[in-house]
Amino acid sequence: MSEQDHGAHRGVPAELERALAAEVSLRSRMRYVAVGLAGGCAAVLVAVLWATEPRPLPPRTQAVFAGLIAVGLAWAAFAGWVLSRRRPLYARDQVLGARLALAASTVTGTVGTALAAARGTVTATLTAALVGTVLVATAGLLLARAQSRRRELLRLRDVLQRNVS
Repeated sequence: MSEQDHGAHRGVPAELERALAAEVSLRSRMRYVAVGLAGGCAAVLVAVLWATEPRPLPPRTQAVFAGLIAVGLAWAAFAGWVLSRRRPLYARDQVLGARLALAASTVTGTVGTALAAARGTVTATLTAALVGTVLVATAGLLLARAQSRRRELLRLRDVLQRNVS
């Protein structure tokens, strides 16, 4: 094997090693701890607010509270799933997180726009639609980026496996 070939083979494992080290780093894991705590705390806070209301809330408000609790619990469950994994996920966590963000922002944008439209103000409806569109577009871009990163990491892993075989 030439010196150039040896360097090329060495570059792929080093690149993959750096990418995987970032995935399992303490900093990365602490981000997921923060996501889990934020989601869990938000769900508990909304549940406590709902449970301590002196009189029954209107059905629409109850539905929104239930939705907020579900979103908070989904983020907490997602963080728990990521933190329970002991091996690199090859950006699978990023893809799932981006899908969760896209679903939550789509529902939030749609419901927010519908509620604003039901109240009859054009400004509120347009504002809700604009904010919803920005949230969905941002989540969509994050999903595309996460899928691209996952494909690249899997490609690097496959190259490494072929080189080792």
